Amino acid sequence: MIDTAWKQILYSLEKSLNAGLFTVWIKPLKGRVDGNRLTLTAPNEFVANWVRDRLLQVIRESAAEVLGVEPRITINIAARQPGTKVVAPAGRKSAVAERAPRHMGLPLGQTLKPVTVSNWRFSFDDFVVGPSNELACAASKSIGSTAFNSDHLFLSSGPGLGKTHLLQSVGNELCRTSNRKHLKVACLSSEEFATRWVLAFKGGQVDQFKAQFRESLDVLLLEDVHFFQGKEKMQEELLCTLNALRDRGSKVVLTSSFMPKEFSKVDDRLVSRFCSGFLAHINRPDMETRRRILLDKARRLQVAVPVEVSELLAERITTDIRQLESCLNNLVLKARLLNRDVTMNLAWEVLENYAVQNASPDFPHIIQFICKCYGFSEEELRSKSRKRDIVLARNTAFYLARKHTELSLKSIGERLGRRHSTVLKGITKVEREISLQTPLGRQIENTTQRLTP
Repeated sequence: MIDTAWKQILYSLEKSLNAGLFTVWIKPLKGRVDGNRLTLTAPNEFVANWVRDRLLQVIRESAAEVLGVEPRITINIAARQPGTKVVAPAGRKSAVAERAPRHMGLPLGQTLKPVTVSNWRFSFDDFVVGPSNELACAASKSIGSTAFNSDHLFLSSGPGLGKTHLLQSVGNELCRTSNRKHLKVACLSSEEFATRWVLAFKGGQVDQFKAQFRESLDVLLLEDVHFFQGKEKMQEELLCTLNALRDRGSKVVLTSSFMPKEFSKVDDRLVSRFCSGFLAHINRPDMETRRRILLDKARRLQVAVPVEVSELLAERITTDIRQLESCLNNLVLKARLLNRDVTMNLAWEVLENYAVQNASPDFPHIIQFICKCYGFSEEELRSKSRKRDIVLARNTAFYLARKHTELSLKSIGERLGRRHSTVLKGITKVEREISLQTPLGRQIENTTQRLTP
């Protein structure tokens, strides 16, 4: 019988982590709570080390929320059953070897679950089109038609500008309009793809992995492909997968915060494959598009938002649609909780929690802000120091410069004495922490939201 407290901790973790991370790393764990001690049992050393290195703090926070006290956490490794072998002898597969992945708790033994229409979070119906995203939206809508002469689409944009929305909308539309009863669609992040590959390799299931991704998929929707930078073996696997899907005539949509030409430490053949499809970049939306996005969101929330309020929010939050919608959500929720109308005064109160601005901050303002927040001088940011706090401050500066200015990666790097590849790597790390909503990611997000020009 599962420990009740551990069950509550699992529920909390499922809400705070993305589905891929929870399924791959948390679900295989067994937990037992004894007072303020939480004992976790991992199916193998690989899972134990991964959880210990990357998810321990998230587990600690969820456990403290449930138990009311910060627990002491111990991670053990399950004893292997006598006679169990992980890899079958060469030339044949034994029944014991075929059972090994399940014993190890690795989810790669399961086939990819097809995504149905009801599972998609977004559709084209709720995507607001403007000059900044018109081309990307048109290409996304057309990939399923014969008029679109490419099976591959590459979407690029800064954070919070709609590339995930379009990716999900493509999958939604293809599932809805397909004349096939069971269209096989895989929608996942690049990190989840890489994790599945590692687990397949560790569990002796490489052939199963290849069969899942190369031989049966009709559509592959893969987010944040810049994750593969510097990962040579995974790049090779991805390249082979994309080539196999091209030969089968499968549809592929890839997203990234960068265009392929900006990638560093990526095989030229893979960059060429990325560029072989249609490339579409999403720019920052103009004032009118932002206002229409707010009004569309208000309509779906079934709330009346005065014109002057929508204009205020659209004027003040200019670079991140996700943050713009979050601001409106908070405004509506606050009005309902206080039993008040949505007014300008209430909007100003809510805006105090967001990165309000009249214009995008320039690079000197960003550096001044970072130095003030982290307590360093500009000379320290430009130094060759690899101290953790200085690296974090420097990477946050890279991220904000990319988000708020039109500077190229090379120009951003030159201003802080770094190479283009270092800037790209730093931005990728910050985006990953924020997207996973790790404690560090939430800290960075809270810091960056205070930036004003």
